[in-house]
Amino acid sequence: MSREEREPAPEQHVGSLLTTDSQPLHRRRDYWREALSRTFGAVHMAVPDEVYSGKICSVPLGRLQAVTVEGGDCLSAVRTRRLVAQGHEDDYVVVKLLDRGVGRLEQDGREVDLGPGDIFIYDMARPVRLTLPQSFRTKSLVLPRSVLGLSESEVAQVTASPVSRDTPLGGLLSPFLARLVEGAGGYPPRTSELMARNVVELFGVLTDEMLGRSTGDIPGANRAMLLRIQEYIDLNLANPDLTPQAIAQAHHISLRYLHKLFEGEDATVGRWIQRRRLEKCQRDLARRTNIATIAAVAHQWGFTSASHFSRVFRATYGMTPREWRETRFVD
Repeated sequence: MSREEREPAPEQHVGSLLTTDSQPLHRRRDYWREALSRTFGAVHMAVPDEVYSGKICSVPLGRLQAVTVEGGDCLSAVRTRRLVAQGHEDDYVVVKLLDRGVGRLEQDGREVDLGPGDIFIYDMARPVRLTLPQSFRTKSLVLPRSVLGLSESEVAQVTASPVSRDTPLGGLLSPFLARLVEGAGGYPPRTSELMARNVVELFGVLTDEMLGRSTGDIPGANRAMLLRIQEYIDLNLANPDLTPQAIAQAHHISLRYLHKLFEGEDATVGRWIQRRRLEKCQRDLARRTNIATIAAVAHQWGFTSASHFSRVFRATYGMTPREWRETRFVD
C-alpha cells in the first residue's frame, strides 16, 4: 500500500487520546509508529509487524506534559545523533515511570535494566535507546529542560540512572508520579500550574540526590526562587543585556541575595548565563537544518562578539565552533 493510500497520520493535540482501536488491523502498525514518534519526538521506532493494541493519553500540566502509554506489544525506540541534530525536541527531559513490564535504557554510556515501579530520566538532546520487550505501561512527565535548572553536564549525570521503588525516595515518588499523571486531565488550570511547580521542586530534590548535591543551604522558597531565576535566564538568553543586575531587578531581590542563591550551583550567575548560551549555540551548530553562520548563531543567543564567542567555546569544549559543527555532521 502506498503512503498516499494509508490512513492519515495521527495528529498530536494538547489533551489528546490516540488509540489503535480506531484503526483497522492492517493500518495499526503505521498508526502506532506515527503516534509514538509524534508524542516523544523524532525516533526510529521498531514495532512488531502485527500490532495488537496501543494507547497514548497526553494532557498538559502547567508547562509540563503528562503522558500515559500502554502497549500490548514490544517496541524499541532509538534517537540517533542524526535525529537529534535534525529535531526540535532537544530542550526537553523525560521523567518516566515504568508502571508495567520490563525494559532496558541506554544513554550517556550507561545501560540499565528496568523493572515495574522504576523511575528513570532521559534527555532528548542526546542519543538514547529504550527497549520494551513485552506489553507495558509507562507514565511520563515531559519537562522543558529550563524548569529543572540543570546544566548539560548535570543532566548527563542523571540519565539512565533509575530510582527503584524499593528505595525510600523511589517508594515515595513512584505512586506519586503514577497518580499525578493519571489525574492530570481533571485539574483546573490554576491547580495544574501549582502542581507543576511542586513537581519541579520535587524532581529538583531527586536530581540533587542523584548528583550528590546538598540542598541544606537552599531550602523551600529559596530553591523555588532559584529555579524561577534559572528559567528566566533561559527565556532571556538572546538578550545581550542579560546581567546579574538586570536579573535581580526583574525579581525584586538584591544582587547579594542573587549571588547567594547560586553558591551551590558550581558557577556564578555570570558563568551560568555564559554556560547556558554556549549549550544553546552548541546544539544549534549541530543541527543539519541550521544553515546560519557561526556568528549569527552566537548573536542569536546573546554573544555580541564572534571572536569572544569562539574563544570561550574553544576553552569550554576543546575545539572551535567550526570544528564542532563539522564533527557533528559526520556519522
